[in-house]
Amino acid sequence: MKPSLSNRLLPIAIAALALLATGDAGARDLLDRDTLLSGRYRQPVDLSAYAPTPDAQPAMQHFEGRLRLRGQPATLTLLALDDFLAPGDLKQARTLPQDLELAFVQDGDTLIPARRGPQPGTHPWWELAVEPGRIWNEPGDGGYSRAAIPFALVQRNANCTHNGMLMLLLRSDGTVSQAAMQVSSETCHYLQLDMWGMLKAEYLPGPVAARDALVADHRREVAARLPVRPLSALAQEHPGVDPARFAIGAARARSAYGVVAGGIHYRGDCDTRHGTYPYCDALLLPSYSVAKSAVAGLALMRLERLYPGIAAQPVGTHARASGCRGDRWRDVTFLHLLDMATGQYDSPAYMADEDDARVRDFFAPDTHAPRLAFACEAYPRRDPPGTRWVYHTSDTYLLGTVLQDALRRIPGRERDDVFDDVLWADVFGPLGLSSAARATRRSDDEARQPFFGWGLTLLGEDFARLARFLGEQRGRIDGREVFDATLFDAAMQRDPARRGLPVATLERFRYQHGFWARDLQAELGCAQPAWTPFMSGFGGITVAMFPNGVAWYSVADDGLLASIDFAGPAREAAKLGAICPGESRETTAPVTP
Repeated sequence: MKPSLSNRLLPIAIAALALLATGDAGARDLLDRDTLLSGRYRQPVDLSAYAPTPDAQPAMQHFEGRLRLRGQPATLTLLALDDFLAPGDLKQARTLPQDLELAFVQDGDTLIPARRGPQPGTHPWWELAVEPGRIWNEPGDGGYSRAAIPFALVQRNANCTHNGMLMLLLRSDGTVSQAAMQVSSETCHYLQLDMWGMLKAEYLPGPVAARDALVADHRREVAARLPVRPLSALAQEHPGVDPARFAIGAARARSAYGVVAGGIHYRGDCDTRHGTYPYCDALLLPSYSVAKSAVAGLALMRLERLYPGIAAQPVGTHARASGCRGDRWRDVTFLHLLDMATGQYDSPAYMADEDDARVRDFFAPDTHAPRLAFACEAYPRRDPPGTRWVYHTSDTYLLGTVLQDALRRIPGRERDDVFDDVLWADVFGPLGLSSAARATRRSDDEARQPFFGWGLTLLGEDFARLARFLGEQRGRIDGREVFDATLFDAAMQRDPARRGLPVATLERFRYQHGFWARDLQAELGCAQPAWTPFMSGFGGITVAMFPNGVAWYSVADDGLLASIDFAGPAREAAKLGAICPGESRETTAPVTP
């Protein structure tokens, strides 16, 4: 939950004015040297305390080596939904891993972690992910350098992501203060909590393996980013557009949102319960079922381009589980799995199967075999495949399983991995997605099966870049098509003869090849149906690729219609270029600021 910040920020604003009046605008009164050395951290602070003060200077000390952290924070539980939490889960979630060891290299004022993405450990609930941070000097720190590190706690075997900050003082010889930590926001529908406190820190200076490669990779990642401007700039650069209409739902539920137009990423604020997140570029976000489009959909489309006919392969030939060997799977293909149209289900009602309590038997295990067994055996055959859409994450997981098997039967690819050696190597990597997106959730066993239907950890830049790639760039990298054209055009609603299967009782929605689509004719007053493809994730994550080349994303977690309905953003996007069929769709270029 992220309540209004106005009452809390008023005293801070008054204090800032007083400092300006005395000429001491750089003074630090939150998380100062004495606090970090003594370990006092009684309550959450405004997250501006984790950013450099105006009088900050380049770092005098050098940070390269390993950082070990241990200790437990204070916590305040704001929301815990019993429908999603088993007995004991909340108690575990209010503790931190005690085996945290992070390695960093320094490049100028940037601290680059040796490993990105969630790091497996021994904690039953959390895995830690760290992003590049900063190091600098402040006058009151007595020669110490001050390091700030963005991090996230990511739920083990799931996708809930709680964002936080670390800060500590250090010297090149290994002398180090305690580490302040605070978690003040999350993208998690069923568990929301504040965490804050001091952790015992141990800094072991020393060379980090592959230092030069880490620096080079990070520089390439930063250089490849889209130009970023505040969302408010849309009003100046595109007169008539109201940036506020791109923010939907309750502000307390939103983690991030933005618009991509004319190659510019117009980004909204990264507000939290305790001020603005100071490193919005490094705010980690979950994909949830956006992965059904961006992983499952794109992987199959890429493999179909490389090996035509793979989408029509029968499931039973490639699923190494007895439940998928029977007659009911004989005529079900990979593409049917992607379309969630296997003909096997309990109820055709919207999300009835997915919301049924027994689906915990699929999500709860952390190994491959029980998930595969559920996917193959859970539902009876009721319709011919390809005739009815019924939402099953287990279908998407099964698709990842059979694609992995099919790939490894191709000569020369016997040891390849469908995520690493197809999706990342051919699509995500060349596209320039962040190193945070390099890892995906997998089964915790020898199979290491990618989840496919959920489990990516992304940055806002990744959402923006993916949306632009699928929409404005039409799935091309350096002008080169990377997907099967027939499947991709259908998924992006560019083939009027192939709109996809109806989404249960939602007449103006379709689902095709891992992507959703919505007819915006009524909302935009179009003379004809105006189909817009979009990606959707649990809780309120939406990424829309409008036909005029504009893209919009919002990451929220309250699960309410107001956080999902993108009619308002569609109307504003239409001011940047026509969306209705038959009208000119040229996106207006931004006015040079």
